[in-house]
Amino acid sequence: MPARTPVALHRFAVLTAGATFVLLFVGGLVTSTGSGLAVPDWPLSFGQVFPAMVGGVLFEHGHRLVASGVGLLTLVLALWIVLREPRAGVRALGLLALFAVILQGVLGGVTVLYKLPLAVSVTHACLAQLFFCITVTLAVLTGEAWQTPLAGERSALPTLAVVTTVAVFCQLVLGALMRHMGAGLAIPDFPLAFGRVIPPLVTPYITVHFAHRVGALVVATLVVTTTVTTLRQHRDEPRLRRPALLAIALLCLQVTLGALVIWTRRAVFPTTLHLSIGAALLATSLVIALRASRLRAHDRPAVQPAGLPREVLA
Repeated sequence: MPARTPVALHRFAVLTAGATFVLLFVGGLVTSTGSGLAVPDWPLSFGQVFPAMVGGVLFEHGHRLVASGVGLLTLVLALWIVLREPRAGVRALGLLALFAVILQGVLGGVTVLYKLPLAVSVTHACLAQLFFCITVTLAVLTGEAWQTPLAGERSALPTLAVVTTVAVFCQLVLGALMRHMGAGLAIPDFPLAFGRVIPPLVTPYITVHFAHRVGALVVATLVVTTTVTTLRQHRDEPRLRRPALLAIALLCLQVTLGALVIWTRRAVFPTTLHLSIGAALLATSLVIALRASRLRAHDRPAVQPAGLPREVLA
C-alpha cells in the first residue's frame, strides 16, 4: 500500500488556500479604493517596515503584510510537501506554488515601481488567480478522500467541468483587464447597455466591458449545465453534489454583485466582493473538475508506464 499524505499536511494546505482567498479580497480592496500607489516604494513602505496605517496606506501596506504571510505559509507548505509527500507530481506542484508566490511578489513590486503599467497589473491579477488554483489543488490532492475513487459511471462531467473552469478563469482575466483599464463603468446601466442589448462598441473601454458581460452569460450557462449534469448523473455522490450546488449559489451571488457594482457606481464593498466571489467560483469549478477526474480513473484505470511507481499516479 502506498504511503499516505499526513493529515496535518492536508490541513495546512487548506489553511494556505484559505489565506490565499483572504489575500485576493485584500488585494481587491487595493484596486477598489484606488490605493495601488498609496505607498510609492517597494519592498519597504516609505522606507519603513511598518508605516503609519492611514488612508490608502492601510489598504496597500495591509495587502503587503497579508501577502508576506501567504508567502511564508507557501514556503512552509512547499518544504513540508517535498519532505513528506510520497507522490512526485504533488511535490512538483508544491514547488510550483512556491515559485508562483515569489513571482507574484516580484510582479507586485514592479506594479508599484513602474506606476501600475496595465500589462503588469493585469498579469499580477491573473497570476493571483492561478496561484489560488494551485493552492486549492494541493488542498484537494493531499486530502484522504482523494485516495478513494468516486462511485459512478464515466460521463461527460469531467470534460464539462474542465471547460467551465477554463471559462471562469478567462472571465476573471477579462474582469482584471476591465478593472485595471478603469472601464468598470464604461457601460453605466444594467441589465441593458446604454438602453440597448448590444451597445455601440466605439471605444476599447466599452468593448472590454461588454465582452465581460457576454463572458458572464457564457459562464452562467456552463455553470448551470455542469450543475444539472452533476445532479442528474451523480446525485448520490456528495463529493460532487455539494460543490455543484455551491457553484450555483455563488453564480447567483456573483450576478447580483455584478449588478450592484453598476447600480452603486462601483462602491468599494460590492466591487471587492465581486472579485472575491469570482475567485470562489473558480475554485469551486476546479474542485468539481478534479473530483470528476476520479470518475474516469475509477471506471477506466490509467495504463501504468513501465518502471513508474503506482503511487506517482495516485
